[in-house]
Amino acid sequence: MLRSGSVVLSTCVSLCSAQGFVFTPVETIAATPVRDQARTGTCWSFATTSFLESELLRLGKGRFDLAEMFVVRQAYPRKADRYVRLHGEATLGPGGLAPDVLTVFRDYGAVPESVYGGRLPEQTKHDHGELDAVLKGMLDAVVQRGALTSGWRDAVAGVLDAYLGAVPATFDYEGVEYTPRSFADSLGIDPAAYLCLTSYTHHPFGQQVPIDVPDNWAGNTAWNVPLDDLMAVLEHALANGFTVAWDGDVSERSCKGREGIAVLPQKAWGDRTEAERATFASEPEPEIEVTQAVRQRQFDTYETTDDHLMHLVGMAKDQNGTLYFTAKNSSGTLRSQSAGMIQLSTAYTRAKTISILLHRDGVPAAVLARLGLAPGATTGDR
Repeated sequence: MLRSGSVVLSTCVSLCSAQGFVFTPVETIAATPVRDQARTGTCWSFATTSFLESELLRLGKGRFDLAEMFVVRQAYPRKADRYVRLHGEATLGPGGLAPDVLTVFRDYGAVPESVYGGRLPEQTKHDHGELDAVLKGMLDAVVQRGALTSGWRDAVAGVLDAYLGAVPATFDYEGVEYTPRSFADSLGIDPAAYLCLTSYTHHPFGQQVPIDVPDNWAGNTAWNVPLDDLMAVLEHALANGFTVAWDGDVSERSCKGREGIAVLPQKAWGDRTEAERATFASEPEPEIEVTQAVRQRQFDTYETTDDHLMHLVGMAKDQNGTLYFTAKNSSGTLRSQSAGMIQLSTAYTRAKTISILLHRDGVPAAVLARLGLAPGATTGDR
């Protein structure tokens, strides 16, 4: 089904055919164009900002291009504060999770991309190599000194403003003056209306549990549900016009980002001949049966790691009828053979999903009931 406003993605889905794969769209949900995080570790902001842009389309608010780097700029001081308070024994890198974007939206607001590009004047693409190195070196010096001064936070702000730009107190957008707070309020997004879900057996099901990955510097939690429930949520949401912010693992050799395909074949990479490796992903092949136990084992052995966030915007089937989840990537389109989209097979999604974030109205009522959550209530209501 092609949903209203989906012109861009209807084209992308038709292009997501890796060599011998032939995909037929099942659901295609309205989304904004693919953008490029370039040389940064900010996929979490790009994926979840894209998700919010689709939410605005779903809610009938119109098409927006929101500033990913505004989110990054507002998240870094909190990350720096935690790093210093824990004496350097915390994550400081550029990574994050989908709920971090909602936290910034709730606490600081939002701005359009046209107002806050987040790049140096000479840059045409984002590049945070120097920013991350300077910030890490400075905060390590703060920690090693052994006593905090009154100026270290101002120093962090200065570095961030130098590389990303100062956040405007007010700005004009389409003839109206806003603050970041008033602009976010005008969009009608309620951060409390969104749920984060995961599925692991080292925590009890039916509870909010820590998302146990290094990039969870903010201590975000997710509702822990059985794997079949997690997959039911994904299919139900996408079939009913709700997109999903997806956090998972794309480090597998069987995830071919440039070709736009991610599968989990039964035959391991190490068991393939050079000729078989050269023709890998030339056509569908049998995949691993991913049970809850298989999923857990891959997580426990670090085979599944948290290394990328993407935005799920639809579903498709290959020529054999296998269901795939269509992911909008943030690596741009220049070197992509699939217009910046990746098709994640059901087996791959079952194994490699770390967590998902979506509007609670996209969650089946039966799953909400098992969590003790009422449809339409806020995330804190039980």
